[in-house]
Amino acid sequence: MVDRRVPGLALAAAAGGAALAVHALVPGLGSTLVAVLLGFAAAASGRLPEAVRPGLATASRTVLRVGVALLGLQLVLADVLGLGWPVVAVVVGVVALGIAGTLLAARLLGVPPEQGLLVACGFSICGAAAVAALDGVRRGRAEDVARVVALVVVCGSAAMLAVPLLGSALGLSPVAAGAWAGASVHEVGQVVVAGGLLGSAALQVAVAVKLGRVLLLAPVLAVVAVRARRETEADTDTAAEGVRRPPLVPGFVLAFVGLVALRTLVPLPDVALDAAAQVQSAALATAMFALGCSLDPAALRRTGRRLVALAAVATAVVALLGLPAAYLVG
Repeated sequence: MVDRRVPGLALAAAAGGAALAVHALVPGLGSTLVAVLLGFAAAASGRLPEAVRPGLATASRTVLRVGVALLGLQLVLADVLGLGWPVVAVVVGVVALGIAGTLLAARLLGVPPEQGLLVACGFSICGAAAVAALDGVRRGRAEDVARVVALVVVCGSAAMLAVPLLGSALGLSPVAAGAWAGASVHEVGQVVVAGGLLGSAALQVAVAVKLGRVLLLAPVLAVVAVRARRETEADTDTAAEGVRRPPLVPGFVLAFVGLVALRTLVPLPDVALDAAAQVQSAALATAMFALGCSLDPAALRRTGRRLVALAAVATAVVALLGLPAAYLVG
């Protein structure tokens, strides 16, 4: 008997492959953006059969966690620390103060706390991957996750093009502008495009700074997981129903940390790293298509101005917090 998840997983994998192919042909179009758009188009068509729903759910959670864990193999601690402690401090500030500032703005704008947390982590750390990873720790509504993923892709793409232009207007050197891009643009792929526009030297710095932000994904998820567990324990009704409590630290977060340690301590062959990078990209593209499928067109139309305003505020906050990195590197 065929597993009922197979049809949806096959569809998501095929769409993820298509997104990667488009990205290969047009590097300026990130595979995440293309995958989300394909998923949204599939949802808008109204032709997705119920048979694919179980597989899409698995893709948006299990496959996504595989992709997030494999991000760890892109990180070498020496590369991040080699930027210097002042730049590392800016990176930590971007994530910590970006999350705090976005949560404060969410409260002032009247955005629900769960949506505010998704925006705060996604815009401050590593975009759509952080949003979906956070959902793996503290489950929210699939509709909210898909909305925030759409916003982080749109705002990150705008920042990807704006930072190089603003860097030139401010008189920053290409390397300094690359550092700013790494500290402020939302997704790794978007940072690669922004750095590429500035030159090879800027690209190296941009990616190193960005990976410093990605490195902080693990501790942020661990803190959120601990808080989620405490809230579950405090809920006497939930405890009475015998609902399983979330783990203190999810397995995929431990895998992420373990792979960071492996990459840092063990000289891995390039062929293995390249293969892992391809699997990681495919896993995230597959998961993002599945998330796009959960974004109902009517729900997108209901995306309030407050959530859009919060996304704009978060983008501006992170950009301002990341600007000192440009002057420290330049």
